[in-house]
Amino acid sequence: MTDKEKKRVVVTGIGAITPIGNTPDEYWEGLINGRSGIGPITLFDASHHKCRIAGEVKGFNPHDYLDSKDAKRMDRFAQFAVSASLQALADAQFVINELNAEQVGVIIGTGIGGIKVLEDQQTVYLNRGPDRCSPFMVPMMIANMAAGLTAIHIGAKGPNTCPVTACAAGSNAVGDAFRMIQRGYAQAMICGGAEAAVTPLSVAGFAAARTLSTRNDDPTHASRPFDRDRDGFVMGEGAGILLLEELEHARSRGARIYAEIVGYGMTCDAYHMTSPVPGGEGANRAMQLALKDALLDPMQVNYINAHGTSTAMNDTTETAAMKKVLGDRAYKVAISSTKSMTGHLLGGSGGIEAVATTLAIAHDQLPPTINLENPDPECDLDYVPNVSRAQKVDVALSNSFGFGGHNVTLVFQKFTD
Repeated sequence: MTDKEKKRVVVTGIGAITPIGNTPDEYWEGLINGRSGIGPITLFDASHHKCRIAGEVKGFNPHDYLDSKDAKRMDRFAQFAVSASLQALADAQFVINELNAEQVGVIIGTGIGGIKVLEDQQTVYLNRGPDRCSPFMVPMMIANMAAGLTAIHIGAKGPNTCPVTACAAGSNAVGDAFRMIQRGYAQAMICGGAEAAVTPLSVAGFAAARTLSTRNDDPTHASRPFDRDRDGFVMGEGAGILLLEELEHARSRGARIYAEIVGYGMTCDAYHMTSPVPGGEGANRAMQLALKDALLDPMQVNYINAHGTSTAMNDTTETAAMKKVLGDRAYKVAISSTKSMTGHLLGGSGGIEAVATTLAIAHDQLPPTINLENPDPECDLDYVPNVSRAQKVDVALSNSFGFGGHNVTLVFQKFTD
């Protein structure tokens, strides 16, 4: 397909359920004000865990979006996904009906899926025997249910799938949805990521891998990307969803356009299960491929929403990769990690960060990297420390990298005719 034959794709709706707000407006207000959503774990008794803090979604009521029967048959990650998708459709004033249902698809990624249901049912199995396990265990647990249940609830009969690429899953979902519309397989796509893995086993597993912060006595300062004193990431939960539309379809119904998505690049380190390749070669190529796909030059980039996990290896590696892509311009491009406020949503992070990047373009305002008090000497770029910044944003990248060596970069651009 030639560049002239590719459809243009725009963002017309957003949904967000996050540790700093359960609507897109609340989420954006939290980001711009540098509010931390990290606190002591309340979803279970974490008193015996090494890590006792997380970015939990607070005050979420699934019954605001779902009837009690449906909510009861969903794991929390799927509740988040369906609810944020309904928000995005309402935000876009997009109606799915029998005339367009086959042209509307859903791609929602997750890293882990319904682990809470799995843990609960394992307890039932051990204490009460196999005959007492729920018949809904499997459909509540499997990772594709966020996408499948969303399609059921909104009536979308088009392309439907679920990337499970660890912490890159949400960004893969947005990129894959972009491709579906760009190549004419759908007119509109609900896409993003969801996760609800703040559970006893999940937290214990990540802590055993020595990836989590143990700054238990100071949770709001625990997630500190690019800071010399960082000691690991903080788990978060929630969902971020975009409604993407083919440009002419959006125009035909008078849709509001937040931004245009113009590039998608993905690579693999082929190096290590959990560690990025030194020097960020894979991340560098993902950014280069995304810019090439967008027909843009690195000199045009204004902002990067970094993966920025607050781990020693990620932050230095991503910084090195950005320097390779941007060259001398690296020191002039604003970069921020919104994980400093939300924590790391694993497979959901690419979703909420795509929302943040879209809103940064729409509002010409950059979210900060909070808790950046003592910069790591190897992390010497402009990370928009601690306070948001008003700045025109024409071209922005959103990076996501996952265990297994998955690297994804999305390119968003201010929409112009």
